[in-house]
Amino acid sequence: MDRTVLITGAGAGIGRATARAFRAAGWRVALMGRREAPLRETAEGAGVLILPADVSQPAEVDSAFARLAAEWGRLDVLFNNAGIATKPAPLDEIPVEDWLAVMHTNISGMVLCARAAFHLMRHQDPQGGRILNNGSISAHAPRPGSVPYTVSKHAVTGLTKTLGLDGRAFNIACGQIDIGNALTEMTQGFTKGVPQADGSTRVEPTMDVAEVAAAVLHMASLPLTTNIPFLTIMARDMPFLGRG
Repeated sequence: MDRTVLITGAGAGIGRATARAFRAAGWRVALMGRREAPLRETAEGAGVLILPADVSQPAEVDSAFARLAAEWGRLDVLFNNAGIATKPAPLDEIPVEDWLAVMHTNISGMVLCARAAFHLMRHQDPQGGRILNNGSISAHAPRPGSVPYTVSKHAVTGLTKTLGLDGRAFNIACGQIDIGNALTEMTQGFTKGVPQADGSTRVEPTMDVAEVAAAVLHMASLPLTTNIPFLTIMARDMPFLGRG
């Protein structure tokens, strides 16, 4: 039986790299994102299902998962990857609309996709599957001026822990990958300098996004009797460990 994975935020960055890694490993890959054109750029060939949908919209999420179930019959892995951030700023300078946008995508979007995946995995035969959430180094330690993103990623950790507990009765595993400084379109600024806790601005080291994709594929490929609840992968010398 072909293994199936659905990847959210698949039109660029970590989502695109991960989708291509799964395809190279022989998986059937469903790509979810707000815009169809970038998803088609990610696809590069057969065995791919394009699911244009905004993860923050319940009806769009339900429709995408229903289409996957109708076409493929089962879902083995969800990589819950879609996320956005705001520009660094003190909380009182961050527009309320920006706060709400991050909450809608990074928390509600994660929960809606996890909910839909959990339902499919619970009721399919054979029962079970795996949900992998994209956390962040920010699930452990914040960057300056990052209240919306940091709050959202701490919430993802709570989602991961609870799904990991609730999923046991239905052969559903849940894990989280916390990523630091993978080089994507979203993190190009790290190579030019980013604000630090001491008030300075410094260039930070980055790592190849392909290493993240390989780690997600490894987590996904484990038997359901084995789980990696939390995995941190980061550019070795980024200012996270130590006194920074």
